[in-house]
Amino acid sequence: MNYLRTPLGLELLLLFSIGSWLQAAPAETNYDESQVPEYTLPDPLTTDAGGQVTTASVWRRQRRPEILELFRTHVYGHSPGPLPAMTFQVTRVTPDALGGKALRKEVSVYFAGTPEGPRMDILIHLPVVTGQERAGAQGGREPVPIFLALNFRGNHSIHPDPTIPLSKSWFPNDKKSGYVDHRATERSRGCAASRWPIERILSRGYGLATIYYGDIDPDFDDGFRNGVQPLFYVAGQRKPAPDEWGSIGAWAWGLSRAMDYFATDKAIDPQRVAVLGHSRLGKTALWAGAQDERFAMVISNDSGCGGAALSRRRFGETVRRINTVFPHWFCGNFKQYNDREDALPVDQHELIGLIGPRPVYVASAVEDRWADPRGEYLAAYHAGTVYRLLGKRALPSNGMPPLNRPIMTTVGYHIRTGKHGVTDFDWQAYLDFADMHLVRPAARSR
Repeated sequence: MNYLRTPLGLELLLLFSIGSWLQAAPAETNYDESQVPEYTLPDPLTTDAGGQVTTASVWRRQRRPEILELFRTHVYGHSPGPLPAMTFQVTRVTPDALGGKALRKEVSVYFAGTPEGPRMDILIHLPVVTGQERAGAQGGREPVPIFLALNFRGNHSIHPDPTIPLSKSWFPNDKKSGYVDHRATERSRGCAASRWPIERILSRGYGLATIYYGDIDPDFDDGFRNGVQPLFYVAGQRKPAPDEWGSIGAWAWGLSRAMDYFATDKAIDPQRVAVLGHSRLGKTALWAGAQDERFAMVISNDSGCGGAALSRRRFGETVRRINTVFPHWFCGNFKQYNDREDALPVDQHELIGLIGPRPVYVASAVEDRWADPRGEYLAAYHAGTVYRLLGKRALPSNGMPPLNRPIMTTVGYHIRTGKHGVTDFDWQAYLDFADMHLVRPAARSR
């Protein structure tokens, strides 16, 4: 396998570049709320056999596994666990990174156990421990909570610091941003820094870990030859079965492998990891959090169709559109529901419900109609039936909130001014939400 370094048919991949989700929508795209069809959402509290779920124990024991299996079979595909041979290597530690503001760790995850095989690289920034803090606690400060997020442009793109290693993975060409001949150049350093306010995150007491999503699976329809899927093929298998993982499943699998590493790092608190994603990686974060209950918090930023938005609304991007433009994202079975959203046995409010009782935050942008902000809000709202069953607070009303006014219960939501992207406003809300749910009471009172 020529894992991610020189994939076949590179020029064809330009059709699936990072910005393609934002290409002009077809003329038939519905942006008229009055044209949203009538629909009935599946009830997350009704079992497959028709029984009512009235207690948290029945939800946990019976209904939650049923819904999770439906999403695995019909939407994202079944994913394997880690390979037994997987290993971690801390390749470099920089105690005074970013002008002394951060402890930086660079970690390589060798999926098959050897440096010659496929791998992903985790770039970790942690708040520094001051001399006063060291003096006040044996062995230094307690492990810190951390945000984990995949990135689109390589680890070197999140900050212009020249000491961050330049990714050697394959990238879509973007000469303006410094990606030439499918490789990153020095010009690409920090090209996505506006989405990653590292210093602010550190100043609030959180760490940040990020991974280039292309390390796990390249974002194009290559027949699943250059991602992690071939590591798990059985004899004679050439692609995933119709109910097996696509790229979103693979990216979510990679996030869980990062969690495997965090459990070994004494500087990181594995009980306080927030997984975050934007756009297609917001879909990924939701799916990762639904499957892997080790994630303490899940954040979806502008995730749209196949993420936080209700499929049955058929507003903006639809199931047919996403399966046509990105046939590699979901499992093969999902294509059965092109123009048949009402036949889906699940909808995205149930995906959000699977995260309960852990805190989840869904964010939209008012100009990002392609992602259906109202559909995202309604999915978060209807997930509230699960959260309330589990004794948690949820969104109080099915009416859209005012712009730039975050709602924060165990389910959080905001719709902000602006377009598809990650802004300082978004990060401010996520940090405040994390303070509500991830900061230990003793630290909160200091």
